[in-house]
Amino acid sequence: MASSIMYEENYFVVLSPDQPEEILTNQELLDKLQKVLQVYSGKLPQELLKFQTVEEQALFLRDNFCEWNAEPGQYLQWYVTRLEK
Repeated sequence: MASSIMYEENYFVVLSPDQPEEILTNQELLDKLQKVLQVYSGKLPQELLKFQTVEEQALFLRDNFCEWNAEPGQYLQWYVTRLEK
């Protein structure tokens, strides 16, 4: 049986154009996604329009996708990673 630690999502590698990669915590990624969603609120995909708050949208985006393409050349990608001691 696999250890439950295999399913913990503590850190994310985040990539965006012309920026160095970032390592963010779960909450830091949610905060970043919320800011991006607020900037592009007029260009949200259909899947996100069913949610009432930006927080709900960010949670759904984080849990169901690994990339946000706001417009050509502007994207945000995130991948779960584990940091070892």
